[in-house]
Amino acid sequence: MNILISGGSGFLGSAFSEALIKRYRSENKEVHITWLTRDSSQPHPVDIKMMTYDELTKSNQSFDVILNLAGAGIADKRWSAARKEQLLASRVQPTEALLAFIARSSTKPKLLVSGSAIGWYGAQGDKPLIESGDFNTDFSHKLCDDWEQLALKATDYGVPVAIVRTGVVIHPEGGMVSKLLTPFKMGVGGQLADGKQIMSWISREDCVRAVIFIIEQHLTGQQQAQLNNTGNTLNTASDTPAVVYNLTAPNPVTNRTFTKTLGAWLHRPTFFTLPKFLLKLMFGEMSTLLIDGQKVLPQALLNADFKFKQPTLKQALEQQV
Repeated sequence: MNILISGGSGFLGSAFSEALIKRYRSENKEVHITWLTRDSSQPHPVDIKMMTYDELTKSNQSFDVILNLAGAGIADKRWSAARKEQLLASRVQPTEALLAFIARSSTKPKLLVSGSAIGWYGAQGDKPLIESGDFNTDFSHKLCDDWEQLALKATDYGVPVAIVRTGVVIHPEGGMVSKLLTPFKMGVGGQLADGKQIMSWISREDCVRAVIFIIEQHLTGQQQAQLNNTGNTLNTASDTPAVVYNLTAPNPVTNRTFTKTLGAWLHRPTFFTLPKFLLKLMFGEMSTLLIDGQKVLPQALLNADFKFKQPTLKQALEQQV
């Protein structure tokens, strides 16, 4: 199998690459992974090939699967007007490059898996949200929706698309947990605002396993047989299938529960609270990611009989290495 990944060196892309190589080699199957990058000289595993975006415009190589994960971190910086433009461009430009490659490829990929986030649903408190659910319009929704709608254009060229809306990914090596380790270890960790807001999360291992599961479901033809009962089909201008999956664990938690669970895992107290007004002052519009909850459920994965290894937050933290 040949796989092309944009954002391959990132927190999820690198873990996906490692897991896929390990899995296929354990089964004595061939797998070749190429990272799409702007700088081919960046450090990378010896098993990974590198391809620049300039090389992509000239390449006649064929790929079985394209995994589109490139995009600047939405919570990394305050949302100024310039930052919003950067967040959109970092997603749109790689996706446009992949679409141009798909359009001129004589042998089309069998599947495009394109990243998104549960921010697509907007802030909806404790309302259960599944793939067939509605959304509230805000910046997070618009950012995700613009990215999704662009990726769906691959169906115009006969390439099936799977959109993956990812929640908060749990692992000490990156994401939210890595940023919280230092203050929590110092004993100054605590809940945000009233702590009642819902956090929809997934362990990095289950996130990677879910993506591999989606790919294999499609390549073995099982996905088509399940389209009628997963409730996660998307409308496109063509007859080529497009589906969406929520990459979240089946047990979302409140911020208070997350705080207490993380503190207990680290054997540290969690007495502090950052009030709502201070969060708004510190982070501006971006504070919605911290204050307004989302209860996003992985209904399509459950309908497809995907088995989570770490369905609870305690399990996810304790099984990390």
